[in-house]
Amino acid sequence: MSDDINLLETDVEVSLRSTLRDLLADHCDPTSVMRAYEGDHALTPVLWKAVASDLGLAGLLVPESRGGVGASAREAAVVLNELGRSVAPVPFLSSAVEATTVLLAGGSGLVEELASGDRTAALLVPFSAAADSPLPAIDVDSAGRLTGRVTSVAGALEADFLLAAVGTPVGTEVYAVRANAATVTPFVSLDMTRPLADVVLDGAVGELVVGADAGAGAVRRALATSAALLPSEQAGVAAWCSETTVEYLKIRRQFGRAVGGFQALKHRLADLFAEVESASAAAWYAAGALASGAEDAAIAAEVASSYCGDAAVHAAEEAVQLHGGIGMTWEHPVHLYLKRAKADQIGRGLPAHHRGVLAGLVDLPS
Repeated sequence: MSDDINLLETDVEVSLRSTLRDLLADHCDPTSVMRAYEGDHALTPVLWKAVASDLGLAGLLVPESRGGVGASAREAAVVLNELGRSVAPVPFLSSAVEATTVLLAGGSGLVEELASGDRTAALLVPFSAAADSPLPAIDVDSAGRLTGRVTSVAGALEADFLLAAVGTPVGTEVYAVRANAATVTPFVSLDMTRPLADVVLDGAVGELVVGADAGAGAVRRALATSAALLPSEQAGVAAWCSETTVEYLKIRRQFGRAVGGFQALKHRLADLFAEVESASAAAWYAAGALASGAEDAAIAAEVASSYCGDAAVHAAEEAVQLHGGIGMTWEHPVHLYLKRAKADQIGRGLPAHHRGVLAGLVDLPS
């Protein structure tokens, strides 16, 4: 563990968290989020404008010289943690983290548009892809027309631009394609608050935004950054599930007493609390290590990715079960958190994959 990483939130980070939590409380109530499962995605553009433009959070990772805020992965982790606590249906991870990280490797002016919140973009890789996964096969001809198919892309439905990594004889180039030039086909995802889509490019005209000398590194860095910050969202999901369950068991009564007073449930809640706090600590350290460029940043990211996905799913499962009958219904929002937790568990590599990578980093047998 690096001694240079401050494990306490700064005043700026506390203020950011408070401001965003207040905004989400006003604009992202569970009833509105649940409408996504009825095909109503009207909340997303309204909420994204409030988060991206009004609060200026779309440009957190963009330097001030390129129209952004010039913040770090720590601030992005705070945002993702709060978005996880509200299962907010906004493309922060796909656009403000992944696509932005790719574009920062080149000189395209598109990064300024993303930083302002006026445009969004999505990286054309499956949501399940890890940083070391093979990149999708997309071809480009001499006129810059792209052809290929990528499945299960997160953020593609909301995106104005799609970023395609194209293998060439001299290296990997990244092209930006207008989303309306591609065929984007949604499908019924487990988590409809982060819908996935299949994308087909059939001669779509693209603009080169990152050259072959930096393209592969930019894409891998974007996926690695996403994998390091996604645990912060998972920790937010887990924290909501734990806190909401504790509050519910204080008022739910059985045999004339509060259910939360039963010794067996106290033990389960205590174990869950410890697991959720461990997930929060692992996610926060990973973000801090990434922000400071610590020597153990890669190890910290793999620890968080290995642990937080399973912890979020377990917290959501406990919330469903301990809420009793109401937890099994559409009326209670806990199902939103279970679906987000399960989908995030697959995102950017399964925990088992990250455990294998971690074993290699610390010289243990996989």
